Amino acid sequence: MHELSIAHSLVELAVEAAENTGMKRVKALYLKLGVLSGVVKESLEFSFDVVIEGTPLEGARLVIEDVPVQVFCSDCQEAHVLPEPFPMRCPVCGTRTGQVLEGRELELYALEGGEENAGDDIKSPDR
Repeated sequence: MHELSIAHSLVELAVEAAENTGMKRVKALYLKLGVLSGVVKESLEFSFDVVIEGTPLEGARLVIEDVPVQVFCSDCQEAHVLPEPFPMRCPVCGTRTGQVLEGRELELYALEGGEENAGDDIKSPDR
């Protein structure tokens, strides 16, 4: 399951980016995941939850944006999103195409930070 190594790499990237920007706590990682990336979304989510345990990212969420396959049709001279990744044919004219514009992404594009000890500000009422 290569999703485990991908999750580990995402955590390393996020920890490094958080340190470089002075972010005290990471609440969420935002990832673009293409249909053709070869990554199983559910496996990546599970692996991420396992990998963050005991790291500075413990408790963070992985927010995945699914990226559909977009191809360029040489006959139509336009880009089109495919309703299904296969067959790789223009959904308008049916021409075969292998010119993929989007859908292979595996991109960590944002981190959401928060207060380091946000829960410390909440006081329980004395009884």
